[in-house]
Amino acid sequence: MTEDFCPIQAFDHVEFYVGNAKQAAQYYERCFGFTNTFYKGLETGEREVASYIMDQGAIRLILTTALSPDHPISHQVHRHGDGVGRIGLRVPDARAAFAATVERGAEAAEEPRVIDNGNSEIVVSAIKAYGDTLFEFVERDPASLNDLPGFEKRNEHVRGSGAGLTNIDHIVGNVELGKMNEWVNFFANTLGFSQLAHFDDDAISTEYSALMSKVMQDGSGKIKFPINEPADGRKKSQIEEYLEYYGGPGVQHIACATRDIIGTVRALRDGGVEFLQVPTTYYEELESRVGKIDEDVDTLAELGILVDRDDDGYLLQIFTQPVEDRPTVFYEVIERHGARGFGEGNFKSLFEAIEREQAARGNL
Repeated sequence: MTEDFCPIQAFDHVEFYVGNAKQAAQYYERCFGFTNTFYKGLETGEREVASYIMDQGAIRLILTTALSPDHPISHQVHRHGDGVGRIGLRVPDARAAFAATVERGAEAAEEPRVIDNGNSEIVVSAIKAYGDTLFEFVERDPASLNDLPGFEKRNEHVRGSGAGLTNIDHIVGNVELGKMNEWVNFFANTLGFSQLAHFDDDAISTEYSALMSKVMQDGSGKIKFPINEPADGRKKSQIEEYLEYYGGPGVQHIACATRDIIGTVRALRDGGVEFLQVPTTYYEELESRVGKIDEDVDTLAELGILVDRDDDGYLLQIFTQPVEDRPTVFYEVIERHGARGFGEGNFKSLFEAIEREQAARGNL
């Protein structure tokens, strides 16, 4: 068995660079049910940024705004709009992960440094990924998740309602035409990932547009990064729209797992989250296509939840509309019943739904 030279324990966090973190924190609390657990900013002695840590289940989002127009984060937000700046990957040894990946061709972004949190040490380092996105290696005892230097704990009595989101299932990146295999090689050669799946433009296409995708996963199979690139089509694909408005490659969507997708989607809708809509005809003869499922089909149709099956079981999934004014970042909610895939049987319905939204934006 090949040695896992860069073992990854979990998604530690996803850090968004945003124009107004205070307002973004309210959005994620009220709409998605996250709880703002920690904060740092001028009131805590931080002079350069304001950051809000938002927690739900094992998902941790960090929302960060620069406090100066000359700060690098300000430049990134100016170019991309609100988007993912860093993906934190928890590792047993951040120094070793940095050395191993740089030795194998990754571009160094931040040398390893030690942060003393008062009770234990956190070691962090970072390499460059697609576009301006960084992969940040985080070495810490999981018990020290609440020992955060520079952050102050928020009022424990003010908590988000929760929506049943449990963990990050996968994170999808969009890259330029012809660059997908370059990033497949990056994941394989520098991080030791393997290819789980490949979807070509025959599988992911509509009358008007197409894309290609490959899914890379770590040795444990828990950390998955699908990579999309546009393919030739009659009109502009969703990937081209993203690249145009984001100003280059970056994170397209974050898939969050739940154990009760019906309850989660109801809670998110009540909070104001908007989802893509699929035609009611999708649900005609649904069980004849995907087999027996535990959920009531009429309820799935009411909420717009999609179903797919592979050799290992079935899954349920739904996609939000973009959560920024630019048509860039969105979320997927997914509940797995054994299935290891990504809803290949839903690709056509999903992308037709996205194209309807593109047409409404005048971008198809």
